[in-house]
Amino acid sequence: MSCQNLQVYQRAHEFGVACHRLSMDLPKFELFESGSQLRRASKSVSANIVEGYGRREYAAEYHRFLVIALASNDEAGEWLRYLAECHPDKASAVEPLQSENQEIGRMLNRFIGSLGS
Repeated sequence: MSCQNLQVYQRAHEFGVACHRLSMDLPKFELFESGSQLRRASKSVSANIVEGYGRREYAAEYHRFLVIALASNDEAGEWLRYLAECHPDKASAVEPLQSENQEIGRMLNRFIGSLGS
């Protein structure tokens, strides 16, 4: 089995792609400010799931990378909030990503919790 079979990875990867696409539609000055931060944070979620999965034989390392993925997801949520508030014209595009961000957070929390049992 590969980490690409994990539903949380699949959702996180799609989230990163969607955030990337949204960020490329921002005004030029935001492309390299908030847009860049959003791209990095959102892509870090799936990237840390992948890196953790590669270390899954070491439970503490696996857990650590999943916690980092969760923190990156939280950061991406904050950048989405900034975009919605600073660019009200983008709010309708940001809203579904905020919902997905929250669902990925719940999934990661459940996944991390399941590792302890």
